[in-house]
Amino acid sequence: MGLGPVFTLVLGRGLGPTALAWMGTAVLSVHCSGYHDANASTPSPEVFLLGLGGTGCGSPWHRASRMALLALLLSSTLLVFCAHAIFEVQVPEMPVVALYGKDVILNCSFTPTEPFNLSDLSVFWQLTDTKRTVHSFWGNQDQLTDQLQAFANRTSLFHAELQSGNASLLLRDVQVADDSSFTCFVGLKEYSSAALLVQVAAPYSKPQVTSDPDSNLRPGDEMSLICVAHGGYPEAVVIWQDGAGRNLTDNVSVSLVANQEGLFSMQSILQVMVEPNSVYNCTLVNPLLGDEGHASATITAPSVAGLSSVFPPEALWVTVGLAVCLLGLLIALAVILRHKIKESCEEADKAEEGKELEEDESKTAMTPLKS
Repeated sequence: MGLGPVFTLVLGRGLGPTALAWMGTAVLSVHCSGYHDANASTPSPEVFLLGLGGTGCGSPWHRASRMALLALLLSSTLLVFCAHAIFEVQVPEMPVVALYGKDVILNCSFTPTEPFNLSDLSVFWQLTDTKRTVHSFWGNQDQLTDQLQAFANRTSLFHAELQSGNASLLLRDVQVADDSSFTCFVGLKEYSSAALLVQVAAPYSKPQVTSDPDSNLRPGDEMSLICVAHGGYPEAVVIWQDGAGRNLTDNVSVSLVANQEGLFSMQSILQVMVEPNSVYNCTLVNPLLGDEGHASATITAPSVAGLSSVFPPEALWVTVGLAVCLLGLLIALAVILRHKIKESCEEADKAEEGKELEEDESKTAMTPLKS
């Protein structure tokens, strides 16, 4: 007696997309080697194991049953995939560059599957490596009991935007210690999370170039040029070049010293041979900010004693300016002094003439009149 098609498809809650896809593949691989003939009334063991009964490998019932079961399995697989893709937390893929001492927003968003109450929402921000709490929200309010002291009074969520899927964190007064990976957890019936990287950056001061204090250097001697800058983060890239633009960085040593806030003071030393009238340029680049600072120094011609001196171009122009001003002052003083001397001489001449006139008048008065 023939058996009609039988479907015993069972979709358990724990059956994931991989298992369903495997089942669909199994249906496609069913063959009829267990049948004795096309009119056999008893289905093969393979078909019963798949939950499908039929009246023959070539029968319309068999082909229709296989297609219907395959369609059901594929539809269920798509539904499971969609269910898993609906709730997802998203953060920026690229690192977030945060300026030292400024505020930064760590973006984190999720897509609610349906309207919800804030009392059902949980948002957690943690340090990815240590799992320590940066900020927590649940029960429709911030929960900061377990918050790290380093983040106290520096974090907040955008509460008015939580129901629209915005779980971003506002981090105030960025510190060097904030250079880390942060994980955003969002819970709403189920949990999802994502991590983003924060890179802290601080600009360096304008670099300055000085020389070693050795005053006995002569042409051909080795000397040190020192390029210094302060208050930056992270470690800067230092490039030394001569006046022709040739790279001299191979002869450089760099040292870093961090202050209490973690910002660096950087010193780069270039060893060069003393050559009169040669120019050296120091360029400092912050790898995160991309800004550049420049400084240069010129080794002047040796003096009569054969010594050499190093002056920044700015100092040379200041020296020339002061010399011009001093010369002008001396000229002005000379003109004034000459004028004063001339006036004094004229006054002396007038006094002498007046004295001679008085003497003549006196002699005339004393001469007796002739009768």
